Amino acid sequence: MPKKKSWLTRFLKWRYKHISNRTFVHVMSVVVGFLAGIVSVTLKNITYFIEFALEGGIVFSQNQLYFVLPIVGLTLVYLYVKYIHKKPLQHAVSSIIFSLSKKGGLLKVKSIYTPLIAAPLTVGFGGSVGLLGPAVKSGSALSSNLSRLFHIDTKTRSLLVACASAGAISSIFQSPIAAIIFAVEVFTLDLTMLSMLPLLLASISGVLTSYFFLGNEALFSFSLSEGFQLRDTFFYILLGVGTAFASIYFTKMYFSILEFFKRFKSPKYKLLVGGIAIGIMLYAIPPLYGEGFGFINNLLDGDHLKALGKTPFDDYTNNIWVVIALLFGITIFKAIAMTTTFAAGGAGGIFIPTMVMGSALGNVLAKVINNLGLGFGVSESNFTLIGMAGLIAGVIHAPLTAIFLIAEITGGYQLFVPLMITASISYLITKNALDYTIYTKELAKIGAVLTHNKDQMVLGLMEIDDVIEKNFKPIHPEMSLGQMLHESVSKSKRNIFPVLNEEQKLMGIIVLDDIRQFMFDTELYDSLFVKNLMHAPPEHIFCDSDSMKEVMQKFQDSGAWNLPVIREGKYVGFISKSKLLTAYRRKLINYTR
Repeated sequence: MPKKKSWLTRFLKWRYKHISNRTFVHVMSVVVGFLAGIVSVTLKNITYFIEFALEGGIVFSQNQLYFVLPIVGLTLVYLYVKYIHKKPLQHAVSSIIFSLSKKGGLLKVKSIYTPLIAAPLTVGFGGSVGLLGPAVKSGSALSSNLSRLFHIDTKTRSLLVACASAGAISSIFQSPIAAIIFAVEVFTLDLTMLSMLPLLLASISGVLTSYFFLGNEALFSFSLSEGFQLRDTFFYILLGVGTAFASIYFTKMYFSILEFFKRFKSPKYKLLVGGIAIGIMLYAIPPLYGEGFGFINNLLDGDHLKALGKTPFDDYTNNIWVVIALLFGITIFKAIAMTTTFAAGGAGGIFIPTMVMGSALGNVLAKVINNLGLGFGVSESNFTLIGMAGLIAGVIHAPLTAIFLIAEITGGYQLFVPLMITASISYLITKNALDYTIYTKELAKIGAVLTHNKDQMVLGLMEIDDVIEKNFKPIHPEMSLGQMLHESVSKSKRNIFPVLNEEQKLMGIIVLDDIRQFMFDTELYDSLFVKNLMHAPPEHIFCDSDSMKEVMQKFQDSGAWNLPVIREGKYVGFISKSKLLTAYRRKLINYTR
C-alpha cells in the first residue's frame, strides 16, 4: 500500500509540473471514453452469452417455456442484492443526475461492477429492459472514481462523468454525435468548447473501442428505399402526436406500476408478483422478451410475422388487422413489462424499451394508413424508425438526441425532415403535459434536478445543511423576562431567540426589538413571561421537503432576514439571508469559472 501511494504521489507531482490542466482533462476524456466503451462491450457480451446459453442448451426454450426464465433471472438478482450489494438497486441515469447535483459527481465503487452483474442477469433471462442505462452507470462510476484517484476538482469530475456516458452510448449505438447531444440534453451541460472537446474525444474513443471489439456491424439492418415525400407531411405530424400521447402513457404507467408495487413490503413478494406478471405477458406477446433489438430489425426488414414470433394468435395473423392489433399490444404492454421488471427488482434501462415501443407504434400507424383503402401509401420501415425518435423525444425530453441517434444508427440522413417534425411535436406536447421525465420526477421532489438555468442549477447544487446557523440561544415559554435577560440575552450575540418546549419543538420566536421597551423595567422581570412576548416567525424552512429554490422564495415572500429551520418536527437552527446569498455567490463563481 505505501508503494502504491508513493507512485501515485510522484505521478501527481509530475503531472502538475509538466501537463496543463486542460491537456490532462483531454487525456482523461479519451481514457474515460475507452473505459466506458470496454464496459459497454463487456455488458453486451455477458448478456449475449447468457442468452446464447439459454437458447442453445436450456430445455425451457426448446419446449416454449421460456416465459418462466425472467423469474429465474430476477431471483438471481434478488440474491445478489440481498447478500452482496445489500442495498436496493437505483435507477441508473437518475442516480447519476443525483450524484452530479448533490454529490459533486461522486459515485461508489460498487456502482462499477453491480450493473455488470445485475443487468445481464435481468436482460439475459428475458427481463424487458435495456442495457444502455447500466452501461452509462458503470462507465460513469469508473470515471468518477478515477477522477477522485487523480484529485480532479468537482466541476471537471462532473464533466468526465458526462464524458463516460457519451462514451458508453457511442459504443453501444456507434453514434458519436448523438452520444454528445445526450450528455448535453440529459445532464444539462453548457455546450462550450471547454465541455465540447472532452465530450467529442470521449465519444470518439468509445465508438472506436466498439469498432475494435465488435467490428462495423450496424445495430439495425436498414437500407433507405424511399426518402421524404412532401405528401407524407401530415402523417408525420400525426405520428408526432401519437408518439406524444404514447410518451405520456409510458411515463404515467411507469410511476403507477411502481406505486402499486410499493404495497408489497417484502422484495420476495415483489419478485413473485412481478415475475408471474412478466411470464404471462411474455406467453401472450413473446417480443416483450429481453431488449427487443431483434423485434425492431424484423420490422425494418418488413417481416412483421417474424417480429411477432410464435403467439397464441398465430392462426389469425393472415389478417392484417390482427397483426396491427398485436403490434399495438406491444406498444401498450412494453411499458408495463419494462416497469414490472424494475418493480420486481430487476436492473436495466428505459432507453431501449422506449425505442421498441416507438418502432411498434410507428409501424402500426403506417400499416393503418396503408390498409384503410383510401389510396394512401407510406414506407413502413421509415415510420418504424421515426416512431422510435418520437418516443425518445417524448419520454426523456431529448429531441435532438432522438433525431441524431436514429439518423446515425441507420444512416438515414435523408429522413432528417420527418425526424425533426415528429420529434419536435412529440417533445412539445409531452413537455407541456409533463414537467419532468422518468429520470427526473423523483429528483425534482428533493431539488436535485439539473437544468440549463444557471440560477436554478446553482440553487440545486446547494445544501440546506451548509447554511444553517446554530449559535442562537434557545429559551423556554415559561421563562420570566428576568430569566431570559440574564440566561440568554446577556450571553447571546444574536438578536433572535427561538422559543422551544421540552421536546425541542419551536413554539415561536422573540426578537430583541420585541423586548427592548421592557428590558430596563425591573418591576416586570418576574411578572412578564416569554409565552406572553413570543410570536410566530414569518415563515418556516423544512429540511425534509423544501428545496433551496423554495427557501429563497420564502425569504423573498416574507421579507425576513432570518428564518427558523425545522427537521422532523424539531428546531435545528436558523438560516440568514446574508449567509444564504454569500453561499449562493460562491457556488455561482465556482460553477461558472
